[in-house]
Amino acid sequence: MIVSIEGILERATPLTAIVNAGGLGYLVNIPVSTAAKLPANGERVKLHTHVVYREDSQALYGFATEEERNFFQLLIEKVSGVGPKVGIGMLSKLELPSLVSAIGNEDSVLLAKTPGIGKKTAERVIIELKDKLGAFAQTSTSDPLQGLKSDTTSGSAPSGNHQEDAILALLALGYRQTDASKSVGKAVEALGPNASTEQLIKAALG
Repeated sequence: MIVSIEGILERATPLTAIVNAGGLGYLVNIPVSTAAKLPANGERVKLHTHVVYREDSQALYGFATEEERNFFQLLIEKVSGVGPKVGIGMLSKLELPSLVSAIGNEDSVLLAKTPGIGKKTAERVIIELKDKLGAFAQTSTSDPLQGLKSDTTSGSAPSGNHQEDAILALLALGYRQTDASKSVGKAVEALGPNASTEQLIKAALG
């Protein structure tokens, strides 16, 4: 089991990071919350990881903190109908403390706003996880990647069109093209043209 990866960040999108470790480039799937904390391309980065093995493939998922990784593991292993894609979507929409709070308070309405989760799945998440969240009670919103960040740029903020990048991220999370475009358009109207890709995605998911 690969529990972490540390190396040079080659490039990143809101939902992926390519980390060069030992001369090999690893594609790591990440939530938007982690993408927003990445250092600049060319800087060192460490991600806490979980590997999902399937008959014909394997995928690596990475997170800024061990707590986020552990929550992701708990979510996809204990809740029927919730896979890695939905787990990444949940951690993209809400920071971990908000997720833990929503589950503890049985707020199925908030959880159901996550792409790929309906009311029944949200209720199942609450039932399966409510009594298993003791380890996350003291979850912090501090940024463990802060010391590795560049002072000027983020590795997840490429020079391309932020609006297009945000739409592509929503499509990857399961949105339809028309819904993704509409949601990002509203986010641009609310936040202005200088908003980052991560800010647009967060607003669109909200």
